[in-house]
Amino acid sequence: MSQDTIDPDLAPGSVRPGGRTARVRAAVLRAAGDLLAETGYATLDLGEVAARAEVGKTTVYRRWRTPAGLVADLLVEMAETSLPHSDTGSLRGDLLENARLVGRTLTDPRQGRLFRAVIAAATSDDTAAAALRAFYDTRLAEWSPCVTAAIARGEIPPDTDPRAVLSAVSAPLYYRLLASGDPVDEAAVAAAATAAALAAEQGVFTRPTTQSAR
Repeated sequence: MSQDTIDPDLAPGSVRPGGRTARVRAAVLRAAGDLLAETGYATLDLGEVAARAEVGKTTVYRRWRTPAGLVADLLVEMAETSLPHSDTGSLRGDLLENARLVGRTLTDPRQGRLFRAVIAAATSDDTAAAALRAFYDTRLAEWSPCVTAAIARGEIPPDTDPRAVLSAVSAPLYYRLLASGDPVDEAAVAAAATAAALAAEQGVFTRPTTQSAR
């Protein structure tokens, strides 16, 4: 199979194409992201995506098949292009940088609306839900070295769960975006990072130990 040929039996996001196919994918995902940010998931139409991306409608239907397939591949691209983790030399500093990255994303005029749309898709479609989980798995794996480095420095207990620490940073910020409507501002960002760091230092996020049978 040539580099620019797409196997229609492959799942969305499973191909890492080059050449013209890469340009088509970039254009389609950009158009899909724009439409999701503008009007949300409920009205996402593959034909409209194709028209905005200036590619053939059959190409979009053949490769991505459904709006959920587009969302899945969009999340793959977002994970691939996300910024790497920080290394400030301290857990509190690293978690603050993580919180600032989340805060900037959620307050960006396009990205904030896009994440709302993606989360809405995940609540109603299994494909989108699996893609969203994979996206966060990728981001948690990227930032986990910040926690393991803090363990090595003796800042936090050795059995601390990196995923639990990082989830504690982002969870209150997503709650503000999706539920309370409170601003995701610098004060909220700093509070989320500080609370997660303090909790980690106190052993709140240590993995439970398995008791031996007596």
